[in-house]
Amino acid sequence: MTTINPYLTFNGNCLEAFTFYKTVFGGEFPFVGKFKDMPASSDFALAEKDREKIMHISLPISEETVLMGSDFIDNANSSFVEGNNYTISINTDSMEEADRLFDNLSIGGIVTMPLNKTFWESYFGMFTDKFGVNWMVSCALEGHKNNKNK
Repeated sequence: MTTINPYLTFNGNCLEAFTFYKTVFGGEFPFVGKFKDMPASSDFALAEKDREKIMHISLPISEETVLMGSDFIDNANSSFVEGNNYTISINTDSMEEADRLFDNLSIGGIVTMPLNKTFWESYFGMFTDKFGVNWMVSCALEGHKNNKNK
């Protein structure tokens, strides 16, 4: 089943925000990852000031809804803008469905990260559609289906 979840981006206070949301919704964080925890890459230079920022956090709200978020990392191509700090995250059951949704929703938009296999065992991509809405499309790779909404 394909699910859609909100993905929020923060200006360095993601953990504080999610700790607050946890007091409201209850539950536990199944995953909290910091940027310093991701593998080094020649494609991505991580500034020392960003190492402790949240790369990804999730808080299940119900059986089908997961609130997800991260901290923004400044770069030459974009800057944090309050009001544009949300993304719709689509989780699919197959790579084919991920391709279909990504290819169709991104028509006329800007692909910021093409669909590809990732170090966190997902088939994942990001884009901004022609209406300015930010999207993520993800499919857990075989053997990692229980990580679907982490």
